[in-house]
Amino acid sequence: MITTTTRQHSLRGHLPGRHTARAAGSVEHQAMLAARLTTRDKWLLALLHEHRVLTTGQIQDAAFPSGRSTRQRLRDLYLWRAVSRFQPFRQLGSAPMHYVLGPAGAAVLAAEHGLEVKELGYRHDRAMGIAHNQRLAHTVGVNDFFTSLIARTRHNPRAEAVVAWWSESRCARHFGDLVIPDGYGRWHTRYRGGAREAEWFLEFDTGTESLTKVGRKLTGYARLAESTGIATPVLLWLPSARREAGARTALARVHADLDDPRAVPVATAAADLLDPAAPHPSPADAVWLPLTSARAGPRYTLSDLADAWPGLAPPADPTAAEDGEGADAAAASPYRLPPPRPIPPPATPNRGTRGEP
Repeated sequence: MITTTTRQHSLRGHLPGRHTARAAGSVEHQAMLAARLTTRDKWLLALLHEHRVLTTGQIQDAAFPSGRSTRQRLRDLYLWRAVSRFQPFRQLGSAPMHYVLGPAGAAVLAAEHGLEVKELGYRHDRAMGIAHNQRLAHTVGVNDFFTSLIARTRHNPRAEAVVAWWSESRCARHFGDLVIPDGYGRWHTRYRGGAREAEWFLEFDTGTESLTKVGRKLTGYARLAESTGIATPVLLWLPSARREAGARTALARVHADLDDPRAVPVATAAADLLDPAAPHPSPADAVWLPLTSARAGPRYTLSDLADAWPGLAPPADPTAAEDGEGADAAAASPYRLPPPRPIPPPATPNRGTRGEP
């Protein structure tokens, strides 16, 4: 017995299917992608390779004008296996879609740098493994910190810019024998009559680590400053003002015992200090409190934070910020791709982005 009728919209044509893994690695598929991928698409593939995973919202903040255009383009890239995606379980509500580099995207990225896919250190199962990694929330949080800065840059490009963003793995390759920061960044500010630039190491706290362990990290940064002769600020981002108060106590205890506390400038901020009503709230806002300041002292913007440490020298090599790593950015080598620029290239028109040619 018929109890329901088939509605007209159910009779629409099928959506284009997703390519199989074997087809995604074929010469024909790579030829198709050559006609479909824009400069911004390739930039996004490099960003995913560098930073492992980005959510839909983070990708929109970093590169797209609207949620609709973000979802449409990511759907195309997913169908072409340039990216892969997953949605973590959440007790209440639904989590955003998370994207990682796909097998076809890895092939494009490797070919662009004259390498084999295996020389990227890429494996699809490992890329998707972040979905079950206990540090997923931490990695997404670190990336949210930087993509919110990129979003601010995109809406005010003449005044501010993120000019460097290194991942934890890149920091580990450079400084891992002493300390492993969660990220490294540079923030460039233009103002009437000049410009200034600040660099920092990021320590992103999710509230699960003991405050004693958080404080002990300063010892590693002190050894790094001693070996390089460079005092680089350490910014600690915490989930709440209450957590920040406890962390400052633990940090101050360790900081005071360092041989040269001035070589390790420290500032803290809490996520709940951001104004949700602001157009583009980000860590660039006036939320930073230097460790040497009183708890009720003035909060600094990211641009003005260097004023809290009058003896702090500016970054030694401004050109390295634009190129990412200076000499390391000049050419790719096995397992060593240059870091992608934090700011995406301008959007370019693309043809035939829907379905198959």
